[in-house]
Amino acid sequence: MTPEELVVVGTITLPGTPRSVAYARSFLRDLLPPGDPVLDDLVMVGSETVCNAVAHTASGHAGGTVTVTLAAGCGVYRLEVADEGADGARPCPRPENGAESGRGLRIVKELSLRWGFHEDGDRTIVWAEFPSPWTSGDMTGACRASRDEKSKVQSGHPDAFVTGACHS
Repeated sequence: MTPEELVVVGTITLPGTPRSVAYARSFLRDLLPPGDPVLDDLVMVGSETVCNAVAHTASGHAGGTVTVTLAAGCGVYRLEVADEGADGARPCPRPENGAESGRGLRIVKELSLRWGFHEDGDRTIVWAEFPSPWTSGDMTGACRASRDEKSKVQSGHPDAFVTGACHS
């Protein structure tokens, strides 16, 4: 599935601070229908990838941001988390070694259908896909995505902006 075949359900840009992980979880939870079978897995992967962006990239430096996007179509949800770069370092799952940290990308791999990343200049965009009951046509009726429409996010974070989100 290419990103061009998907409908953007919502996008949020948050400050690169640890507290933004909770705002990202809330944002993603609000975008999916209650009871969606992948809701918990998608929210967990969003939490892990935002946490990684804040902890391991320039997004976590003063003034840094992290952007979370959820798109859907043709039976798939696609979660994307864009960071501000890590001096050329790219995501790489660590082998299990019994450490208390380093499990994030293994969690992403296990909970998603597939995952990966692509570069956008210095930035890295980590993506993960999950099964969805929606098709592109269904999503346009349920949530009309507009990349130009911006409003304050309902999660309550004063520095967050959301694009094209679904609100019930």
